[in-house]
Amino acid sequence: MDSLSEFFRPGMAPDSLPALSRLSAAWPYLAVFVTLFRGGDEEVLMRLLVLRELGSRADSPYWTPQDIAQRFAYLNDTKLGTILGRLREGELLVYDSDAGHYALSEGARVALAALATLIDFAGDDVELGYLTSQVAAGQSVGQVSDEAMQHLLARLNELHAEFADALESQSEFRIRAAQHRLESVWRWVGKSTEVIRNLTRDDTLTLTTLNQAQAIALTQSRMLALAGTFERRLAQLAAQRVHLGSSGLTSTDIADWLRHQGGATLAALLGNALSFGVEPAFLTTPELGDVAEFELLGRERLAAADTALPQAASAEAADAPEMERLLEAEALYDSLLQLGLDGAPGEQGYPIADAVLADSYNETAYRLSLLSLLGDPESSSDQSVVAALARLPLQLAGGHSIITPDHPEVATLSDARLIAQKP
Repeated sequence: MDSLSEFFRPGMAPDSLPALSRLSAAWPYLAVFVTLFRGGDEEVLMRLLVLRELGSRADSPYWTPQDIAQRFAYLNDTKLGTILGRLREGELLVYDSDAGHYALSEGARVALAALATLIDFAGDDVELGYLTSQVAAGQSVGQVSDEAMQHLLARLNELHAEFADALESQSEFRIRAAQHRLESVWRWVGKSTEVIRNLTRDDTLTLTTLNQAQAIALTQSRMLALAGTFERRLAQLAAQRVHLGSSGLTSTDIADWLRHQGGATLAALLGNALSFGVEPAFLTTPELGDVAEFELLGRERLAAADTALPQAASAEAADAPEMERLLEAEALYDSLLQLGLDGAPGEQGYPIADAVLADSYNETAYRLSLLSLLGDPESSSDQSVVAALARLPLQLAGGHSIITPDHPEVATLSDARLIAQKP
């Protein structure tokens, strides 16, 4: 393990990786698999054969050299000795010199149990069945593996993606194959559903495990929904089949037969049937024009485009912006002062027409809107002309009736009056 540092960048400590720490802690058991699977395929198979035979005798787990020689009489003595020597070196087979017999080590028993579960699922959907059994075994003993649940969830997502791709392909053959695959794995989906249901009822689960269980349940429900989708899609495709006269054959039968023929057979069937080039009808003129435009013009524009950033330069000096003058507000302010309202005009005051009427309708409306600021404390807090208007000792009164001023653009106006207030 000292050479592990060679696999990492300088300054990176292997012990700082939690995933590597877990593998290092389990190395006594992982070394068993290294011993079993090192070498050629034939050596590995014979090594597994001998180890499984030695572990198959449950009532008498101890083996004398004579028992081993009788059990493996069908093997070459030299090859058998090599296999037993490798098992002893890897500490899978332990010899008791006092009792004079052999026994399997703890790591060998663990490896055989894992291999037995995997071999029993051979011929079926090995991965999904094996992963479901691992999660179920952990749930039954109260020790659920998060990694096993992650692998089960990943496998379910892969299967769902395969089924969804088959549906999108609109191929009857792919849909039927996917439907058959779904039926073959549905037994394990049902088993995992029971396991997940029992897991979600456990109050001692961690939040991570509970989230994974809920994600597995969601993926299983999505796969269940696909079962009905397969039937509907196949019914739609069946309605599109073309029946070839009264022969009983359909276009699907012909397509299935052609799919099972080799390239030479298909070439012989074609013969001279195609006397002209095949026109790709799926390529229309607009699409061809778009592609040609890009290849002839767009690509050249991209190549000739200048994408370099400009050189840094100081910003030009600019004078401070002048404050915009509110000319109409100043005109209204001057009109109010000319009316002499800074004095005491009496209770009748002055009609607003004398102050707001201007040459145009827009100016008159703007002046009239400014009168609403009179006495407004918020508008009188600065030094602008609007603030000066707000500070004038004036108040609007009346305004219950309408007058018709002699004006070319203003038809009616309120009869409100401006009343001077006491300081």
